[in-house]
Amino acid sequence: MPIETLNSLSHASSAYLRSAMHQPIQWHEWSAEAFDKAKLENKPILLDIGAVWCHWCHVMDRESYDNPEIAQLVNERFIAIKVDRDERPDIDIRYQAAVSAVSGQGGWPLTAFLTPEGIPFYGGTYFPPEDHYGRPSFKRVLTSISDAYREKHADVAEQARMVESAVSQSETLTGKSAKFSPSVIDSIVNSALKMFDDNNGGFGSAPKFPHPAVLDLLIDQYGRSGDEQVREAFVTTLEKMAHGGVYDQLAGGFHRYSVDERWIVPHFEKMCYDNSELLKNYVHAYQATGSEFFAAVAKDIIRWMDEWLSDREHGGFYASQDADYSMDDDGDYFTWTVKETDEVLTEQESAVAKLHYDINEVGEMHHNPEKNVLYVRASLQEISGRLKLPLERVQDLLRSAKEKMYAARLKRPTPYVDKTIYVGWNALCVSGYLEAAKVFSLDSARQFALRSLDRILSEGWNNHTGLLHVISYSDPLATRKQTAGLLDDYAFTAVACLDAYEITADISYFNFARQIGDAMVQQFFDETSGGFFDTNKKDADASASLGVLSTPRKPFQDSPTPAGNSVAAIALLRLYGYANDREYFTRAERTMEVLGGIAEQYGIFAATYAIAGTYFSRPYTQIVIVGEDDTAEKLYRTAQASFSFGKAVVKFEASKVVPQNLPPALRETIPELPGIKSGNSMAIICSNFACQAPISDPEKMEQACKDLLTMREPVHEKRADIR
Repeated sequence: MPIETLNSLSHASSAYLRSAMHQPIQWHEWSAEAFDKAKLENKPILLDIGAVWCHWCHVMDRESYDNPEIAQLVNERFIAIKVDRDERPDIDIRYQAAVSAVSGQGGWPLTAFLTPEGIPFYGGTYFPPEDHYGRPSFKRVLTSISDAYREKHADVAEQARMVESAVSQSETLTGKSAKFSPSVIDSIVNSALKMFDDNNGGFGSAPKFPHPAVLDLLIDQYGRSGDEQVREAFVTTLEKMAHGGVYDQLAGGFHRYSVDERWIVPHFEKMCYDNSELLKNYVHAYQATGSEFFAAVAKDIIRWMDEWLSDREHGGFYASQDADYSMDDDGDYFTWTVKETDEVLTEQESAVAKLHYDINEVGEMHHNPEKNVLYVRASLQEISGRLKLPLERVQDLLRSAKEKMYAARLKRPTPYVDKTIYVGWNALCVSGYLEAAKVFSLDSARQFALRSLDRILSEGWNNHTGLLHVISYSDPLATRKQTAGLLDDYAFTAVACLDAYEITADISYFNFARQIGDAMVQQFFDETSGGFFDTNKKDADASASLGVLSTPRKPFQDSPTPAGNSVAAIALLRLYGYANDREYFTRAERTMEVLGGIAEQYGIFAATYAIAGTYFSRPYTQIVIVGEDDTAEKLYRTAQASFSFGKAVVKFEASKVVPQNLPPALRETIPELPGIKSGNSMAIICSNFACQAPISDPEKMEQACKDLLTMREPVHEKRADIR
């Protein structure tokens, strides 16, 4: 296609926008120029929001936006704007709320119709090119909307005002504050237990999403209470998911969600943030239960991320892998027919694989009934009995079958990997890798996580301008845009820096955490009402006020990444524990109070808020290990063995325990402790800015860690500048 036929998206940065550069639609990026054009020509705006990994976004692109007849209709009657929801989540979340208020629908592609000022008055998600699926044709919708805009302008304006009001009330959370009560944590846990599907695991019915924050909350609560009902909820969920088709049985890693309640048929896209948070779940579940199965799944997630979502040369985690390799594909890359299985395996391997993964002549995929999603149907013990083969032989056959099937799959056309490196999502991945590295002693994961964090800090952070949202785009030909960081980017990165400090004892990571946390407060904190806005409150960029972007929003719901306000509170509380700066605690407290009166109403979608509540309800505790011998290593491993929020383990060489290597709170306590310079290995538990007597016996260390799990000292009542 000649270059002159490209639309303006050829100048875009994101892979999703650039994939539409050849369409006959006269697309615009989100910009003041596009809105000015709509006002000048008095045309409504067609806003399309999607993502490169979104199957139905690509379907609608092919069916409608590639269609010359529909393109002519759009070009004549609308100003068309296309937005990548990964690149601009601040735009997406506001218009999701708007379209949901109009139609009760949400998701991607999001198709919204706006006034020239950017106020939505109608919308939906996917519209077929012809009347189908019980939905009106896109052509009919376009014609009706443009006619209504011209002929019933007063009605359109009234509808826009109503929608604008609905958007303005979405997560502004004004006038609803209350003192935080630890009972909120129990309420959200109970909400999860009521929704728990005891047959299939997970929460609620189809479609099923993993809800990693809920699982982490339950794991923490089980560690503190020993409640078997809580244990059953997270163990069953994690086991069922890992045995299901929502888990990639050959390559490792999780797909985004399951369309059925049994975790069998997924939406096949794979996101870095889902896998980073599920990685933490499986690490923490291993710590809580000792299950080697959970450890194996965690390491398998890392295997997949290492192979598919990692920039091995420079550091950094890629954003996602698509579900499909073409418009005619719907998970074909990941699924198998009986014939495909038999072609790559020996007779015995095939027999084992078919039984284990339930591969039959009729599979689960509606578009191609011969295609089977791989999920664990029969255990190896069952297969051993049915095939009358020794268990060890069955294990060997399955191992070789998986290797051959994966090798064969790699020869298929491969779904696109979006190599964009988003700062916030990378920070989540860094934290996940560091969790696994410290529990399983995975030096390679540790090194890659630190290299990735170093890249974020060197390319994405500036002392004067702050964090970026993106540091590298997928397409090397794309123009690099300096998109300003959002609350999530700051909160997630501050936490990642604290995680890096705790695994390295390198004070520079703590200093970065403090700088980023301070910038987060300066740029996003609402000094009037408390809590954090999702976008920079002082942003002078003209595009910040376009459409409904000027609507203030304080995100407290997990969606599915952890809620920005909750993670910001966690970051501040952890900083307080190291810095003994009361301002961190005060702002964390005010953030918790914003949702304090209504948090219970959010149920499982406030799970990260409940996790923040566990940090708020108990003093942040550091276990400092000093020494370099076997005793020090045993103390370190013992301290790391159990999981609970609010506990950190930092290991120092004896010669490094000097003031310049320590954050303020530890600087004031550790160096002067009796015996610290003796050369003997020891563990020191510090909490409430005071330290207990050193421990040198690993068994006593184990008991001390158990005691920490039951400690319920309210931080807001007890914490003070104690020496």
